[in-house]
Amino acid sequence: MNDGQEQVDLFVIGAGSGGVRAARMSAGYGASVAIAEEYRIGGTCVIRGCVPKKFLVYASAYGQGFNEARGYGWSADNIRFDWSSLIAAKDVEIDRLSGIYRRNLGNAGVQMLEERAEITGPDTVRLVQSGRVFKCGKILIATGGTPRLLGFEGEEHTITSNEAFHLAKMPDHIVINGGGYIACEFASIFAGLGARVCLIYRRDLVLRGFDDDVRTHIHNELIRQGVRVITHANIETVKKTENGLCVALDTGVNIDCDQVMMAIGRVPATEGLGLETAGVNTDAAGAIMVDEFGQTNVPGIFAVGDVTDRIALTPVAIREGAAFADSEFGDRRHAFDHKDVASAVFTQPPVGSVGLSEHEAREKYGEVDIYKSSFRPMRHTISGSQEQYLMKLVVRTEDQVVVGVHIVSDAAPEIIQVAAIAVKAGLTKAEWDETCAVHPTAAEELVLMREKFIPPVLEDGEAV
Repeated sequence: MNDGQEQVDLFVIGAGSGGVRAARMSAGYGASVAIAEEYRIGGTCVIRGCVPKKFLVYASAYGQGFNEARGYGWSADNIRFDWSSLIAAKDVEIDRLSGIYRRNLGNAGVQMLEERAEITGPDTVRLVQSGRVFKCGKILIATGGTPRLLGFEGEEHTITSNEAFHLAKMPDHIVINGGGYIACEFASIFAGLGARVCLIYRRDLVLRGFDDDVRTHIHNELIRQGVRVITHANIETVKKTENGLCVALDTGVNIDCDQVMMAIGRVPATEGLGLETAGVNTDAAGAIMVDEFGQTNVPGIFAVGDVTDRIALTPVAIREGAAFADSEFGDRRHAFDHKDVASAVFTQPPVGSVGLSEHEAREKYGEVDIYKSSFRPMRHTISGSQEQYLMKLVVRTEDQVVVGVHIVSDAAPEIIQVAAIAVKAGLTKAEWDETCAVHPTAAEELVLMREKFIPPVLEDGEAV
C-alpha cells in the first residue's frame, strides 16, 4: 500500500478475450495483475457478439435445411420455431463460458474487479464505484468497441446487436439499418428464422471493404433469401405507432414494422476512460493510437483489440494480448503480424476471405490474374435450393503468388482457415494446382481453376 493506493504490476481495463489473455499470461510470468470489467467477464465476443450470434446462425440454418431435406426424401411436417427456447439455451451456454473465463483468471491469480475503472494518471487507475485506487507498473486498455449510433429522431426506439440477443419475442418484421457484416448476418438470421426483413443501406452494395464479387454475391443471396434490400437510403425518423414502429426514409418511403435494429458499425469504447487526463492520443474516430507493440504515446500505457480499431476480430485481440504479455513480462519481445488475417461473415451462405481483394491487389501490384467460379453446388442439384457458391483466387502476375482467396459457400469459414495458411506462406498458383482435389466437394474448385477470368469488353474498349 502507498497513500491508500494498491500496487500491481499490470492493471487491465476490460475483461474481453484480449484483456483476459494478456492478464492470464502476464500473471503466468509472475506479474501481479488486476483486471476490471464493468459488465460481464468475457467481453463482447463471449457475451454479446460472435459466440451468441453463431448460435443464432446455427438456429436460422435449420429452417432452410428442413426445406432442402424434402428434396432428399425427408418429410418435415408441423415444423415450428420457439424463440424463447433458443434464447434460454443460448443464455445457459453464455453463462457457462463466462464462468470458464472467470475460473481461468482466478486460477492464474488475477484479481478480478467487477466495476468500471478510469485512468487518473499515467500510472494510476481508480474504480468508479468503490473508489479504490491502484498504482500500476503498466496499464493495458482492452475495452473493445460499442455499437455506433446516429442520433436521429426516435433512435431511442431502436435496438443494436447488444439487445438483439435478449428480445422477449422474435420480431415479425424487422428493419435493419446497415450493410456491414453485422447487418448482413442478422438479416440472414432473422430471415432464416421466418421473420420479414428489410435491410436499409446508404450505399449500393453490402459488405463494403470486401472483394466486389463477394459483395455482389451476398447482396443477391440476401435478396434470394427474401430480404428486402433498399439501397441509397437513410433513416430519418422512427416513430411509435399503435401497431409498432414506423420508419421514415430520406427517399420518402415509410416502412411499418415491429422492430428496428441499428447495425451501422462499431466505434472504440473509450468514453469515460480518462484518456485525456493521462494524455493518451486517439484518432478522429476515438481509437487509441498505438505502435506495433500496442504502446501508446504515454510510457506504460498500452492498448489491444477493437479499441485500437486495427482489425476488429477476437482472434486478433487474443494474439495482440499474448504478444503484449510476452513482450512486457516474458522473455520474448515480438509484435503480432496483422498481414493476411482471415475473416468470415456468417450469412447464408457464409463468406470466408483472406488476403487482398481484387481491387486492393490491382492498386498495390498493378497486374493481377483472377480465377473465379460461381456455381450451384452438388448438394442443391436435388435439394431444390437455388443458392450459389463463389470461389475466387487473386494472383500476383509477376510471380504467380496467391495474394487473396475469397469464398462464399456453406463451409467457407472452415475452408478459409486452411487457405489462410497457404496465403500466409506465399504459395504460388502452380503449388495450389499441384494439390490433389478432394472429390466430390465444393472446395476442390480452389485447386481446379485453370482459366483466368477475362472481364467482358464493351464496344468502346472499356472493360465492364
